[in-house]
Amino acid sequence: MGEAVIIIPARYASSRYPGKPLALIRGNDGKSRSLIERSWHAAKAVQNAAAVYVATDDERIAEHVRGFGGACIMTSTDCANGTERCAEALSQLPQEPDIVVNLQGDAPLTPAWFVEELVSALEAQPEMGMATPVLRCDQDAWDAFRADRHAGRVGGTTAVFAGNMQALYFSKEVIPYVDPGKIATLPEVPIFHHVGVYAYRPNVLRAYRTWTVGPLEQLEGLEQLRFLENGRKVLCVLCDARGRVFWELNNPEDIERIEKALQTEAGLVE
Repeated sequence: MGEAVIIIPARYASSRYPGKPLALIRGNDGKSRSLIERSWHAAKAVQNAAAVYVATDDERIAEHVRGFGGACIMTSTDCANGTERCAEALSQLPQEPDIVVNLQGDAPLTPAWFVEELVSALEAQPEMGMATPVLRCDQDAWDAFRADRHAGRVGGTTAVFAGNMQALYFSKEVIPYVDPGKIATLPEVPIFHHVGVYAYRPNVLRAYRTWTVGPLEQLEGLEQLRFLENGRKVLCVLCDARGRVFWELNNPEDIERIEKALQTEAGLVE
């Protein structure tokens, strides 16, 4: 893969989960490490990544990152989302890479091959300015999505896309709708989990902050919808979890899910 730099955006003042990057997660070795440190190690496992940075506007996070040996870029407090934070951090990189990867700081279970396949797919399609992974749900993942919505929690994001893998929509609802009584008759669960990783070409990332914020982005709170609402193509890259559990930390209840994955899955970074 070409030269790619991974940036992990992290902010302390989350409305749903303040201080989330510093939340402690216990692994199968019994040691507790912060969410941002586990996300950092997930990024460092990616083959051929030129560098990994945490981009934050909070000195508590920056001090913690430096404490475990990570590199940090300080950004302003007015970044509305992780993509804007990555766009600001881009101007502070020592040199401009071919591709910038935004690895969400709440996704420490992200397999390295998700990022590697994402970058390779974007390189292979020069007409695309941004790409993001999707993962087909199994029955357990679909049940977990529905349980979150039933409980009034915001769980993972789902994606729908055309036959050429260009995104049609992303939502925090479980889409498309599937009749629970018919799901067992289908050969596969037709729901795709959007994995919170993005790969951008630098020129597209710089342009992002100049685009209009549309009503769909405002309603859903999903930064990737700004691309679609401004008529930009988004490439969805279908990834294979290879038996690994993938879950993001969106709510305090997700800590238990992630700890269970760390304690039972082989090959996860400790």
